[in-house]
Amino acid sequence: MPLLVNGERIDPGRPPAAMIRAYPHLEEKAKLLRSRPTQIVEPKGLLYVQQREFAVTTPKDGSVSILGSDDATTCHLVVLRHTGSGATCLTHCDGSDTEAEVSLIMSSVKSFSNSADYGRLELHLVGGFNDDRQLSQKLTNQLLRAFDLQPDDVHLVTFCVTELNDREEKDIHFPIIYGIAVNIKTAEIFPATFPEKGPDEDLRSAHILTGARLTNIYDAKKEQLHIGPYFWRPFPHVDFWLEQDDQQILQNLSTSPLAEPPHFVSHIRSTLTFLKEHPFPSRSLFPDRKPRIYRKNQDGLWEQVLSKE
Repeated sequence: MPLLVNGERIDPGRPPAAMIRAYPHLEEKAKLLRSRPTQIVEPKGLLYVQQREFAVTTPKDGSVSILGSDDATTCHLVVLRHTGSGATCLTHCDGSDTEAEVSLIMSSVKSFSNSADYGRLELHLVGGFNDDRQLSQKLTNQLLRAFDLQPDDVHLVTFCVTELNDREEKDIHFPIIYGIAVNIKTAEIFPATFPEKGPDEDLRSAHILTGARLTNIYDAKKEQLHIGPYFWRPFPHVDFWLEQDDQQILQNLSTSPLAEPPHFVSHIRSTLTFLKEHPFPSRSLFPDRKPRIYRKNQDGLWEQVLSKE
């Protein structure tokens, strides 16, 4: 059962430009999304998803009303929603293992939609740009192919990726949209930025920098955020990297040095410092091998609760 646009199976190998010529309504929808102002989303009711993380929930969730992620340059932000159950998954994909990641995304949404008598799976892809190394183009193609291989029909509704999310300034290419939020109750998707990316932003970033696989961070049935337990070996040459100037960090630790948001280097330095302070997380962070668990408090903010027994 394939990836569909307007009920027709698409050719996942077709370049985005050719896709748009075949389905001009997708370009119109991408243009509309690009034209919307970027909203600042405050932490109340927000579940922020980092790179190589995903979260799924439903409109019945009393704690989380917004899923969001940003700082995507060559990465893609993937929203999969079942129109019957309202189950919605947001994922920040970087192309590390796209086929396996798409299978996880699909099963997570379907697990909340089995009892729905009606509805369909709708896919929204946002992110990437015309980068020099064509990493965005490669990831777009990987995602289209992976969804096309799924046993269920998936309907592509939003396609704002790569050249459809590209702007040029003084011969340098940048993404137009770096981040999105999705309203779980209304299904609205809009460009967004997030002042708060927690909880445990450095810990979660360290998990990514040390080679994490895609991780589900949310238990929607319990309305709890689960972070860890994560384990890694001492990060190689961490002192060397911390001694480098900003330009060296940008050039060596980014997939798109010229297009990164202004806080990229400070974020990487903070993560490297965290890795230096915690070379053995099994001792310093997760000695009991249990996750850090958070729930939303009465103000809609994450608050740590005691780990499970």
